[in-house]
Amino acid sequence: MKLKNYALGKWVEGEGDGKALLDASTGELIAHATSNGLDIDAMMRYARKEGEALRKMTFQERGLMLKKLALHLFSIKDKYYPISYKTGATKSDSWVDIEGGIGNLFANASLRRKFADQPFWVDGESHKTSKNGTFVGQHIMVPKRGVAVHINAFNFPIWGMLEKCAVNWLAGMPAIVKPATITSFLTEAMVQDIIASGILPEGALQLICGSARDILDYVDSQDVVTFTGSADTGRMLKAHPRIINEAVPFNMEADSLNCTVLGPDATPDTEEFQLFIKEVRREMTTKCGQKCTAIRRIFVPEHLLDDVQIELGKALGKTTIGDPRVEGVRMGALAGKAQVEEVKEKIAALMQTGEVVFGDPDQVEVISGDSIKGAFISPILLRENNPFKNLAAHEVEAFGPVSTLMPYKDIEEAVTLSRMGKGSLVCSIATNDPQVAQEFVIGAASHHGRILVINRDMAKESTGHGSPLPLLVHGGPGRAGGGEEMGGIRGVKHYMQRCAVQGSPTLLTEVTQHYQYGGKYKDPGKHPFKKHFEELEVGETIITAKRTVTEADIVNFANVSWDHFYAHTDVTSLEGTTFEQRVAHGYFILSAAAGLFVDAAKGPVLLNYGIDECRFTKPVYAGMTIGVRLTVKEKIKQEKKDEVDIAKGIVKFLVDVYDETDETVAIATILTMVKMKDQG
Repeated sequence: MKLKNYALGKWVEGEGDGKALLDASTGELIAHATSNGLDIDAMMRYARKEGEALRKMTFQERGLMLKKLALHLFSIKDKYYPISYKTGATKSDSWVDIEGGIGNLFANASLRRKFADQPFWVDGESHKTSKNGTFVGQHIMVPKRGVAVHINAFNFPIWGMLEKCAVNWLAGMPAIVKPATITSFLTEAMVQDIIASGILPEGALQLICGSARDILDYVDSQDVVTFTGSADTGRMLKAHPRIINEAVPFNMEADSLNCTVLGPDATPDTEEFQLFIKEVRREMTTKCGQKCTAIRRIFVPEHLLDDVQIELGKALGKTTIGDPRVEGVRMGALAGKAQVEEVKEKIAALMQTGEVVFGDPDQVEVISGDSIKGAFISPILLRENNPFKNLAAHEVEAFGPVSTLMPYKDIEEAVTLSRMGKGSLVCSIATNDPQVAQEFVIGAASHHGRILVINRDMAKESTGHGSPLPLLVHGGPGRAGGGEEMGGIRGVKHYMQRCAVQGSPTLLTEVTQHYQYGGKYKDPGKHPFKKHFEELEVGETIITAKRTVTEADIVNFANVSWDHFYAHTDVTSLEGTTFEQRVAHGYFILSAAAGLFVDAAKGPVLLNYGIDECRFTKPVYAGMTIGVRLTVKEKIKQEKKDEVDIAKGIVKFLVDVYDETDETVAIATILTMVKMKDQG
């Protein structure tokens, strides 16, 4: 059997026999993989051209596309587990890869609600750049017009693809995925189903099983390249002349020497101590230690070093090793025999100054699988008593179930040791002392992409040290590659170009479909609350009747709201404040504004959905007169939850409350849920 590549809209086999891919537990042949014969340049050009369909879709459409794909893959997820077991992954390891990857699709699909119903994104607030406000600037972000090239690692064949593609697809950019060859058979299986589903527009995804060959020779400035793997390989790719000459964005997520710290308060009689032991054991054995986020360095108060060594030894001693298809196996195999030899070489380097205190690199007891042909290895715990003098543990990474135990005197020393890894994806600390947590986090954050604080309060719901989450950044400085992945909206930005647009507020309103303050008002013809979602236009404005605020209004609102703050109720206490007399409550001004702009009759407006960006900019005293300018600011279409749900959208209105001098006293954005005329 030979794996197929998906290129130029069709499935094709590479030329020649290619690389033999073997079952990690039995050594049996699974398939051959090769990319020879693929026209990589044509694939890049095809993605850029066909990707126009994806770029033209709105964020809402892309988000719904991701949701539909996630639901489809989740419905057939069980078919991937037997294939995943061949990579050496246990059921729980496979769950992280398969369902964790699909979860990324769901999480990114939900981000659509944070974007307008446009193919582009209005980034941040506008900036007034002239005295009279006729010349303003607004940042927008548009999809890059290239292709996202993902060069992935072997440890997560599905998660590695979906966590990246979910983001570039939401941004409106197509992808070419190049999984690590050794486990590409699992990636290929899922891509077969993705393509067959027809959910993605053509050109949104292409797959290379086998060598990436000369793919970087064809990238240009509109492309984005991501790499996950070893730091050495990443640096080599990042230095490619085409990457440098074309200024191609290159996001690198490299294996790093992640650490964990046992806080000085986490003594053996505390819950934090037990949680710490459990976390280290899990991170050493999950995916057989083949995780870019796995714990490689363990820092412990020097007087607790022996206690931790004993307890970790007991925990690791319960690890049953073998073929993950056999019940009772808790740790599977490395991805291949080559990985075993590489890990052993790194262990030998660590043993130059460190001592192995659990396990044997050359002996492993398996309860199933082929101990000779399979890629099995025992968990290995080393101890380094002088981590400031002997630096191997801070410089050498064994990409397997290997970690080194080291002592520290105080938290300042623990922070210093954590930073000696020269940058990592994640670190953690087990402590129930807020001061210890703060000192460590603030001191260590400069060298880590993520920090987990472990204590009894979060233990039941924690996803753990080694689990990157879709809405939080995944990446780290220095040795970890200096890049960022995921992170919610932050991740989407990596695949878009930010552009500052300048012009008149009226013109920029039309360009962005986002009302720019100071732009000309459009006559809605009738009250906006009488219009359905489709009928409303950005910029439509009503100017309300006016109302004079009285002393009685202020007193009555204080009584109704129970807000008796002195500035509203006690004129004798105003000396030394910014107020000249009893001031109206800000929330009264907003409530009075609603009384002025709301159309009371039943209509398409279903409900008030919320308030954004509310500011009270000028005191309102009794005797002042206020009015409201209500403007359609932005529209966001919503999908129906089911067949009986009402078709609707969210309309953001700018509420500009002004006084008799025409000066703004309060400004806010209210969100209303508005029924659509078309209920189909």
